[in-house]
Amino acid sequence: MKFETIKNLGEMEILADSFLKNLPKTRTTAAVVGLSGDLGSGKTTFVQNIAKILEIGKYITSPTFVIQKQYKVSSEKNYIKKLIHIDAYRLEQGRDLLDLGWEDLISKKDNIIFLEWPERVKEILGDDVIYLNFKFIDKDIREITYEK
Repeated sequence: MKFETIKNLGEMEILADSFLKNLPKTRTTAAVVGLSGDLGSGKTTFVQNIAKILEIGKYITSPTFVIQKQYKVSSEKNYIKKLIHIDAYRLEQGRDLLDLGWEDLISKKDNIIFLEWPERVKEILGDDVIYLNFKFIDKDIREITYEK
């Protein structure tokens, strides 16, 4: 387990960039990143920074009401071709992910999937999930714990 203290948005972007650079590139399935933490703790902000680095060019918002959003990565310099952002808060069990096309999403190694509230669907997630836990310290500071 490793943790970082983020004191501003610039540091969040640096963390997102480092995260992407250290993501294993020799996968056979999608990279799945579970994002846990209270509302306002920085989960969506982290995904927004990832999208900026991947040059997605669209404003990323939380998929709370639609549950899932997908974004094509237009940059040719990246091995990631699609960013999928899922909010599992309203899901009752892991099987609900199957209705969202989960098996197809994870079968593509050039997908990166950010899953908010992964604890709600944990029974369907594999062992390769990277977990980031976001903790609100104050209006500017967040503590982010990383575990594989």
